[in-house]
Amino acid sequence: MNSATLASLAAYFILMLAIGLYAWKKSTEDSEGYLLAGRNLPPAVAALSAGASDMSGWLLLGLPGALYLAGLSAAWIGIGLFVGAVVNWIVVAPRLREQTESYGNALTIPQFLANRFPEQGTNLRVISAIVIVVFFTVYTAAGLVGGGKLFETAFAGVLPNTGMSDYMLGILITAGIVLAYTMIGGFLAVSLTDFVQGLIMMIALIVMPLVVMFGPGGTAGGSLAEVPVDGFLSFTEGLTLLGFISAVTWGLGYFGQPHIIVRFMAISSVEKVARARTYGLSWMAVSLLGAVGVGMAGRAYVERNGLVVEDAETVFIVLAELLFHPAVTGFLFAALLAAIMSTISSQLLVSSSSLTEDFYRLFLRKNASEREAVNVGRVCVALVAIAAIIMASDPNSQVLGLVSNAWAGFGAAFGPLIILALTWRGMTGAGAVAGLVTGAVVAGGWIAMGWNSSFMGGEGLYEIVPGFIAAWIAIVVVSKATEGNNPKAQPAQ
Repeated sequence: MNSATLASLAAYFILMLAIGLYAWKKSTEDSEGYLLAGRNLPPAVAALSAGASDMSGWLLLGLPGALYLAGLSAAWIGIGLFVGAVVNWIVVAPRLREQTESYGNALTIPQFLANRFPEQGTNLRVISAIVIVVFFTVYTAAGLVGGGKLFETAFAGVLPNTGMSDYMLGILITAGIVLAYTMIGGFLAVSLTDFVQGLIMMIALIVMPLVVMFGPGGTAGGSLAEVPVDGFLSFTEGLTLLGFISAVTWGLGYFGQPHIIVRFMAISSVEKVARARTYGLSWMAVSLLGAVGVGMAGRAYVERNGLVVEDAETVFIVLAELLFHPAVTGFLFAALLAAIMSTISSQLLVSSSSLTEDFYRLFLRKNASEREAVNVGRVCVALVAIAAIIMASDPNSQVLGLVSNAWAGFGAAFGPLIILALTWRGMTGAGAVAGLVTGAVVAGGWIAMGWNSSFMGGEGLYEIVPGFIAAWIAIVVVSKATEGNNPKAQPAQ
C-alpha cells in the first residue's frame, strides 16, 4: 500500500470530520435541526444526499459484481431502480414535503403516519419504529460488510497488528468515522457529507470504466465479446420470467425507504422539489451506467489479461489497485468508502430518530427538552451501530444479499402505505396498520421460507413482490371495511 494512497484516504476522513464539526455548529440546537436540518436543504444537496444514501456500497460492489458474473442481464436491477426513482420523485417527493409539515410538522415517517391517522397514532408509531430499527440494523450491517471487504482486500498486510482480522478492523474503522460525524452534526452533517460523497462516487464511476476500456490491456472494450459467459452482452440470456420480475421490481422499494424519502421532507420548499428531482435523476443515471461499465468492462479486462478475482464484488477494488496511480487509487477507495458511509450514516440517523421520537419521547420522557432529545438521539446512533457491527462480523456475508432483504422489507412494509397515505383520502388508520404489518410479515416470511431462492420447485421470486401486493390489498380492504368509523386528521391551514 503506497503512502500516497493512504494520504488520499486520510484527507477524505479529515474532510468528513470537518463537515461534521461545521454542521454541529449550525444545526444541532433542537430536534428539527438535528433530525431534518431545519427543513432548509438546498435542492442539489437534498438530491445528491438522497442518491448517495440510496446507492451505498451496493453501487460499487454489489451491482458491478452481479454484472461481472452474469453480464447485461443483471442490469435489469438498475433499470428497475431508475424507473422506481423517477416515480418516487414525481409522486412521493412533493406530497411528502408538503404533508409532513402540514400534518403537525412531523420530523419522522412514523410521526407523520401518526399525525395523518390519529386514531391509530400510537400503534403506527411503535410498529413503524420497530420495522425501521430492525431492517436498518440489517441494512447498516450490509454497509459495514462493504467496509470490511475493502480493508480486507486492499489493505492486507498494511493495517497494524491488533489481534483481529483486517476485515473486522475495517468494519470498526468505517463505523468509527461514520459515528463521529453523524453523532456530532446530525442530519446536516449527513446531508453535506452525502453531497460530497455523491460527487466523489460519480467521478469514480465515470473514470474507472473509461480507463479499463481505453487504457493498456483494455482494447477499447473490444474484448467484451470474448468473455466466456453465454450471452454476456445480452439483456435476456438466461433470464426467466420470475427472474425478470424479481430484478425490475427492485424499483418498488423506493417508496418505502425512510432514509431516502426523509430527504424530501428536508428540501427548503415544495417549489424546489422539481429542481432537486432533475439533479437527483441525472446523478443516478450517470452513476448506474458507470457501475454497469465497471462490472462489464472489468470482467473483460480480467479475462483478457489472465487475472483472478476471487470475489466478484471486489472487482472495483482490484481494478483500482491495478490501473491507477496510488494517489488516484486512494481517491477511488475514498469513493467506495463514500458509497458505504453515506448510506450507513443516513440509516443510523433515521433509526436514531425513530428510537428518540417514537419510543423515548412517546413513552419515557414526553416532556424531554430539545437538548435532551438530541443527546438521546446521539446515544441511539451508537447503539444501532453496535448491533450492526455484531451482525456484520461474519466475513462470508454478501453485500447484495443483505441489501436485497432490507430493501424488500422496507419496500413492502412502507411502500404501499406511503403512496396511499399521500394520495388516497379514503385510507383509514386501521388500513394503515394492516398494510404495515402485512407487508413486513409477508416479506419476512417469504425470506424465512426460502421462497426468494426457490419457489414452487423453480426459481425464487423476490420477496418485495408478494409483500408489496399483499400490503396494498390489505390497506384497501381494511380501509373500505372501516371507512367512516374513525376521525381523520386535517392538515393545518
